[in-house]
Amino acid sequence: MVRNTIGYPHLNVKICATHGGISVGEDGASHQMNEDFALMRSIPGMTVMVPSDDVEAKQMVKAAYEMNGPVYIRFGRAATEVFHQDDYSFEIGKAELIKDGTDVAILACGIMVPEAIEAAKALEEDGINAMVLNVGTIKPLDEEAVLNAARKTGKIVTVEEHSIIGGLGDAVASVICEKYPVPLKKIGVNDVFGKSGPANELLKEFGLSADNIIHTVKTIV
Repeated sequence: MVRNTIGYPHLNVKICATHGGISVGEDGASHQMNEDFALMRSIPGMTVMVPSDDVEAKQMVKAAYEMNGPVYIRFGRAATEVFHQDDYSFEIGKAELIKDGTDVAILACGIMVPEAIEAAKALEEDGINAMVLNVGTIKPLDEEAVLNAARKTGKIVTVEEHSIIGGLGDAVASVICEKYPVPLKKIGVNDVFGKSGPANELLKEFGLSADNIIHTVKTIV
């Protein structure tokens, strides 16, 4: 329906879908959508976005309203940390540099951004200087920011509350494989369905945590 009635005629329709990802929690696998980025990215002309907190969500909705063309925005269910200031300004297609670094780049989206920030702080104590990018727009991807991260650090870790197939990790991999190959590790849901349980416990079980980001970064570094 989305492909034929919105994407194909390129209608000015904004789809704002809630309850995305593992953090839906107790409702279980049937309700935990971990494939939406992949599905929507494949529709020609569709813009795909996911906010990292309340402040960015408001800015993202406003930006989607002001642009012309079909948009898909994923929202979650669980309460999330707010780390942006009220004066933050979101721009479609532009990644946000939260922390600069030289040893590795952590590219995260959605509720994984605070986890990436926490991981970067812990890695700093171990002598690893990690760049952190908030990639709020999955499509169109900020290729310039991705390539700059690849050139500057030589190693990339992507983190998303989504399947490792077809989401942020694959979008980043496609760019660097073609234009500037560097080692890449993808953190996400590993081609499985979810489970029923408290959101925080599920995120940890599926490796969507600062601890697993730290472990993965140390492996690639």
